[in-house]
Amino acid sequence: MAVAKAHLDRVAKQLITLQSSEIQKRFSHIQQSISEATRSCQSAQSSVPQDLKSCVEELNKQCQSAQSVMKTQDEDRMRQCIDKMEEIGDRAERACNTAGNMDGELKRAVSTVHSELSDLRRQLH
Repeated sequence: MAVAKAHLDRVAKQLITLQSSEIQKRFSHIQQSISEATRSCQSAQSSVPQDLKSCVEELNKQCQSAQSVMKTQDEDRMRQCIDKMEEIGDRAERACNTAGNMDGELKRAVSTVHSELSDLRRQLH
């Protein structure tokens, strides 16, 4: 009986590690998307509404601070980081939608970030 329990504990730990590594992999892709949104925001500087600039800057800062959390296997803290970033992504997308004439590259970048964050958040909950 003790051997079976030890085996189940080991399998459960492997599953948690696999989930954590998948989260880390997806987060790495999200980081790239946020970097792209940041670059697009900087290149279209004059035509970007201030609320959108603020959201993209906030996403970039949150992403940087979340990096250390993503290296852990603490899925609760990972979830909290993704939740917070997804909320910022929501605000960024709303800012894009309410802005009039918007740079297409920036709009696509923000939409991609929001979509990736929303998808990951749904899968984590």
